[in-house]
Amino acid sequence: MGRVSGRKRQDDGADLRRPEDVRSPALVCCGFLLKIYLGATFDGNSSDPMLRLNDILERVRSYHPNADLDLIKKAYVYSARAHEGQVRKSGEPYLIHPLEVSGILAEMKLDEHAVAAGILHDTVEDTDATTEEIEQLFGKQVAEIVEGVTKLSTIPYTTTHEKTAENFRRMLVAMTKDIRVILVKLADRLHNMRTLDHMAPDKVERIARETLEIYAPLANRLGMFWVKSSLEDLALEHLHPADFKQISEKLEATAKSRRTYIEDVKATLLRKLQEGEVPAEVSGRVKHVYSIWRKMKAQSLDFEQVPDILAFRVITDDVGHCYQALGLCHATWRPVPGRFKDFIAMPKPNGYQSLHTTVIGPEVQRVEIQIRTRAMHDTAERGIAAHWRYKEGRPAEGGDIQFSWLRQLMEWQRDLVDPTEFIATVKVDLFSDEVYVFTPKGEVKALTRGSTPIDFGYLIHSEIGHHCAGARVNGRLVPLRYRLRNGDTVEIMTSPTQHPSKDWLSFAKTARARARINGYLRKEQRDRAVSMGREILEREAKRYGRSLQKITRSGAFGDTAAFSRYPSEEDILAAVGYGRLRPTDVLKKVLPPEVFERGPTESEKPKSRLGQLFDAVARRSKSGVTVQGIDEMLVRFAKCCNPVPGDPIVGFVTRGRGITVHAVACEKALQLDLDRRIEVNWDSKASVPRSVQLRIVTDDRPGILATMSQAFSADGVNILNANCRARKDSLAVNMFMVSVRDAEQLRQVMKSIESIAGVHSIHRIGA
Repeated sequence: MGRVSGRKRQDDGADLRRPEDVRSPALVCCGFLLKIYLGATFDGNSSDPMLRLNDILERVRSYHPNADLDLIKKAYVYSARAHEGQVRKSGEPYLIHPLEVSGILAEMKLDEHAVAAGILHDTVEDTDATTEEIEQLFGKQVAEIVEGVTKLSTIPYTTTHEKTAENFRRMLVAMTKDIRVILVKLADRLHNMRTLDHMAPDKVERIARETLEIYAPLANRLGMFWVKSSLEDLALEHLHPADFKQISEKLEATAKSRRTYIEDVKATLLRKLQEGEVPAEVSGRVKHVYSIWRKMKAQSLDFEQVPDILAFRVITDDVGHCYQALGLCHATWRPVPGRFKDFIAMPKPNGYQSLHTTVIGPEVQRVEIQIRTRAMHDTAERGIAAHWRYKEGRPAEGGDIQFSWLRQLMEWQRDLVDPTEFIATVKVDLFSDEVYVFTPKGEVKALTRGSTPIDFGYLIHSEIGHHCAGARVNGRLVPLRYRLRNGDTVEIMTSPTQHPSKDWLSFAKTARARARINGYLRKEQRDRAVSMGREILEREAKRYGRSLQKITRSGAFGDTAAFSRYPSEEDILAAVGYGRLRPTDVLKKVLPPEVFERGPTESEKPKSRLGQLFDAVARRSKSGVTVQGIDEMLVRFAKCCNPVPGDPIVGFVTRGRGITVHAVACEKALQLDLDRRIEVNWDSKASVPRSVQLRIVTDDRPGILATMSQAFSADGVNILNANCRARKDSLAVNMFMVSVRDAEQLRQVMKSIESIAGVHSIHRIGA
């Protein structure tokens, strides 16, 4: 295997050292093997015993008796030797991490190839091990999973944000080939979140936020509820520790009375089900902390005001019994109108099936009841992992519904060249709830909640979306902005003269529709740029006594070495049209040297309009931003996202206005043509304050405004403008325009404000 290199991980805080002597697994000493197979704890700073290999093997054997356990043992020995001498930030041997990851995969009841890949998942990234070596020793399946989880390390990207986005994109593409890739990654992320305390504060925040924005919703998309809820609670604990502690303490303080209540409801439910001759199991639980916190924030509620904290689950033998149980529940307690959902008749896109109802239970408390079969319950808890066939090494047919979303991912990654746009698109889709509508033929279609007929058209076919001229919903004409509701029957009317417009982006909701609209608009924009570039270059060529048509016929544009960034004539023309290339720079490369050096044939040599533009923008900028290393360009900041120093940024050439700087994740920036993109960076030597608008929702009480003002002052933030108004619900909305030094100062002051008693939410406007 060679020597371990000790490459540095970015997200789990490992201190990877280079041991002086690393031997092949085949030469491992007997004493070391004995330690592994007996599961002895390795020396380290942690007092917690390490998960034993035998524990994992027993767990796998319990659900997969015919598993090749030797493969897991072999992977363990290999990983132990590869990571020998490496430690985590906690001081624990690094081997603990891959071992715990494999244990989580065994909890998911995955096959031996996935469990082995979990043990090996960091070897290629953090040691001298190679994918080829993994394939030779453990087979193609294991090697492909490990490769899919391994992050990019050698490909250069403009920003860390862009590299992170491309890593995520690569992983999702690998996941569409083998779903076990994402399951290993989720297990990896779950253990990292459980051991995040030893990381630097800025990394803790970044990893926790990424977990909440990407990995928890992704687990939800795959139907893995226990993974989703665990990730959400862990992320909340690190992002909002005070809120997490407060809710946890209140749950603990009321635990005894709640247990009594749960037992009473369970007893009543079981008695009613037995009387109705419905065989069933009943369980009750408290919703997880993040779920309660999110409801408190969304509805501005105190803990005591949050409804539906308790949820009960009825598990029956078959679908008929599910509907019988529902009737008995409604006969026992009054149902809450509008709170019944039938996910058995219309399953969620991730395959989830259950009946959901909310009733007014004992003591006039709202109680949520979920009713499902045992098979549905297995799918609800384990998601796509419940559909794994061990012998064939592929999902069963029951898992096909989950793969429809993965097929969409493949389409998006082909259409969206920019990794930042891809991850933003996936984020939108991950977070969204669904609405279920019907085609005129009665087929059920799931769309993102808030979708419009435009989204429905693109769901059916891209061409139907492009030419959508109107829609009928339930037989009546509706505007294209109409928000579809559950149960609507939608019919799209098309016209060959109808085409997408920018206005559509203001009400298109689904990732598919927005990607298709953006693609069409960009092509249209590029065509205009090519036409403009041709006109500019033709005019400039005439000044040298040449024709652009003759230059093209001569094959001068075919010299790719001269235009390394623009491989075709159309690319060159587009770059001129966008203002990225000056026409004189193009002519210098395509005209004979003697012609270009002789200069324009006209007696007067006025500068072209584009030349005048570059003269106008080539002056000292006081923006604090450098453009491709040059700090003398006219720079303006986009009002849509209003970036501040420290935010990842990207620039776009804007004809007549120099460079417009957007935040990388800005929705409007994602709609702009990639050909206009230019590298921009914050000038580390400049100190230019930026104004930011904050929206703060608070209690409407005396003194809170003064307390917030003191918090701004304590963090060195100047208030430029304030607008405060009271609402009818005893809350107040406060709009502050403040001046900040950078993103770190902004984050600090937002944390300070958020910790004030009576502050319900704080948001940065335009971010």
